[in-house]
Amino acid sequence: MNKFEKNTLRFLLVFGLISFFNLMRKTPVKDWMLIFLFKGYLSSILDKLVVRKGYISYPVKLFKSFDISFIFDYLLYPIACVYYNQVTKSSNLFGILIKTLFFSVPMALVEYFFETRTSLINFKKGWNAFTSFYSMTFTFLMSRTFIAIIRKLPNKQIPENNPHKGE
Repeated sequence: MNKFEKNTLRFLLVFGLISFFNLMRKTPVKDWMLIFLFKGYLSSILDKLVVRKGYISYPVKLFKSFDISFIFDYLLYPIACVYYNQVTKSSNLFGILIKTLFFSVPMALVEYFFETRTSLINFKKGWNAFTSFYSMTFTFLMSRTFIAIIRKLPNKQIPENNPHKGE
């Protein structure tokens, strides 16, 4: 296994952990945590699907569990999504769409670099950097829509379910 790939994975893991703790210092923390968890869940499902279908593979692993997919799906991509949501929190629709490009384009370019210059990721069956770009853009917008809906929900507590109350 190439030393560059292992060092890259180590760097991404440490960078992700530091970014996560820095990220959670901004308010409202519950919104950011909700986005982080939602994005990790969504990314892992979509990634599993494309890996199972044979569109992407991750040949290099840092440890048995920590491959680029794990680090990306559960740490880096959710973190990028939280930053994206922080940047677009008070943006109008046009601003949200433009700012999405500021996140998805560089991420697709890095993924393209990893695919063409390293053994960290392999694209197959017609998957390419543009497919990654479209899917990342779509999921950024999905997470932004998700938190916008959550923010619009009434902030009431759920009434206690006590059948004997009021007798």
